[in-house]
Amino acid sequence: MPWYRYKKIFVTDDRARAGVDYWHKHADTLADAEREFGVPTEIIVAIIGVETRYGAYTGKYRVVDALATLAFHYPKRADFFRSELKEFLILARQQDVDPLSIKGSYAGAMGIPQFIASSYRNYAIDFDDDNRVDLWANDIDAIGSVANYFRRHGWQPGEPVIFAVTDMPSNYTELERSELKPNIDYAQLQQSGVEIDGTLDPDTRVALLEFEGENGPIFRLGLDNFYVITRYNHSRLYALAVYLLAQEIRERYENLM
Repeated sequence: MPWYRYKKIFVTDDRARAGVDYWHKHADTLADAEREFGVPTEIIVAIIGVETRYGAYTGKYRVVDALATLAFHYPKRADFFRSELKEFLILARQQDVDPLSIKGSYAGAMGIPQFIASSYRNYAIDFDDDNRVDLWANDIDAIGSVANYFRRHGWQPGEPVIFAVTDMPSNYTELERSELKPNIDYAQLQQSGVEIDGTLDPDTRVALLEFEGENGPIFRLGLDNFYVITRYNHSRLYALAVYLLAQEIRERYENLM
């Protein structure tokens, strides 16, 4: 899907307004998560907003059915989903829940933040100290778990996420691109004539990313924190949508203060 269509699905007025409401409702928990893990509140909120509309839509498929189908009838990724099926059955035993009762996405993602089973077991946390890790119905655990996931994947507190490219050289098709991971020094792009809407240390590793706009290509420089967002979903479209929704939510939240 081209970026200009993808953006319209997730970066919307309704989702931004609902994000502000979610922030107000869970302000104390979000502040605690940002303080402990260093992940901005707006990023946590936007992730949950993109994934499940703040917990409203967590999936309608039995997770065991989804994982079994993909594990044994989708050869391309069979090994991955067999592993996830095993992780899910262990998770259900650990959580003392009926594995046939749990519903999620068609790919087996679960709960408010849509964690797959291995992520649930490795990154979910008991953020309200009730001796149970519940991502299916507990927003406090969901918020803390998203923040923990980002920190464990290398989020750098206080560092930028992405810059808009304001000027590209005419021979931009010759520049080295990166799908996701920062792989080139900003100085090299500067020497080629790339300019951005801000300042950046020339030695900073960046990813030159191209998106399909309605009127031609759009370019962004992704930094390490942008790459971390793609660890949640390995899509640059997803990561950019999360970032833009987060900025919209923060702006609206601050305007109401």
